[in-house]
Amino acid sequence: MELPNQENEMSKMLNGQVHILNQSLKFINSMSLKCALHLNIPEIIKNHCAPMTLTELITALGINKSKANCLFRLMRILINSGYFISQKISENEQGYVVAPSASFHSTKDASLIRIDVSLVAPVLQPAFVKPWDYLTKWFLNEEFCDMTPFEMAFQMSYWEYLRKEENAGRHFNESVAIDARLIGGVMIKECREIFEEIESVVDVGGGTGTASMIIANAFPNLRCINFDLEHVVDGLTSSENLVHVAGDMFQAVPPANVALLKWILHDWNDEECVKILKRCKEAVESSKEKGGRVMIIETVVNPDEKQKQVDEETRETQLLLDMLMMVLVGGKERDEKEWGQLFADAGFTRYKITPIFGFRSLIQLYP
Repeated sequence: MELPNQENEMSKMLNGQVHILNQSLKFINSMSLKCALHLNIPEIIKNHCAPMTLTELITALGINKSKANCLFRLMRILINSGYFISQKISENEQGYVVAPSASFHSTKDASLIRIDVSLVAPVLQPAFVKPWDYLTKWFLNEEFCDMTPFEMAFQMSYWEYLRKEENAGRHFNESVAIDARLIGGVMIKECREIFEEIESVVDVGGGTGTASMIIANAFPNLRCINFDLEHVVDGLTSSENLVHVAGDMFQAVPPANVALLKWILHDWNDEECVKILKRCKEAVESSKEKGGRVMIIETVVNPDEKQKQVDEETRETQLLLDMLMMVLVGGKERDEKEWGQLFADAGFTRYKITPIFGFRSLIQLYP
């Protein structure tokens, strides 16, 4: 018979084994979701307009019936991850529906978006996974202090890789556009008063102009400038109140009442962020009396002692993104203290944080 303390130690060891295995195998959730999206399972089930049986799903997918049990197991892990729900149809039959928590898969609001392959694919590419094999070597070797694990793996920066690898660049641009549609939709609702009071806004690092177009369409009297590198904006079509301008945000930013930075600063180290913020400050400085400000949409990570202020999934998402930025580009997700130091170093006098973008917040900076 085991003594009580021995039983307790054994229980701890077994629980520890479960925890380590669970964490080690979590990539399977991501890869299973990727498979479901490639198979178009969410749309197939939604369009069925009723709980869909496994047999009906197999028929709709055109999958060999010998793989029925495998599809059942795929759906089981996706149900466990919260993407689908199994509903009882009859005494011996269950049907699948898309879970309310995964309702992003379809929406009638055109300013919002679906979570689809374009959003998931970039973070599941080999280019995102390979650098993690270099993380240990990166930590232990001083010669790699000026490189990221990504640069160690591919001998080029992440940005150079996106320009060189057409498919990766396309996935990246699609995912940025998807996020911009979501953020743009929230902004025109939550920031309406700001946009109605100003005359111009410049979207710094605005990519192909998705968010700028949403803002321009919602506020026809607002002059919108989509500002990014030449190869990004080249060939984009302007409209009556939207222009695309090429340039380098480290050198100068077009003047406007508001400079908008959507998920840009987490890509850069502190010194680079201060440079960008100074250029944005110069762009809005002359508009102090007209509501001039810099609007930043970024993660604000809660310190450990305040982590209970956000739900567990939100905080974990913030911390996972922080590690991703470290490995890919040498950037980071910041807490309020770190943000405050950057703002002070860039010469701003005050700021306001409003958590209205899920795991991200709106930060308003005043020159």
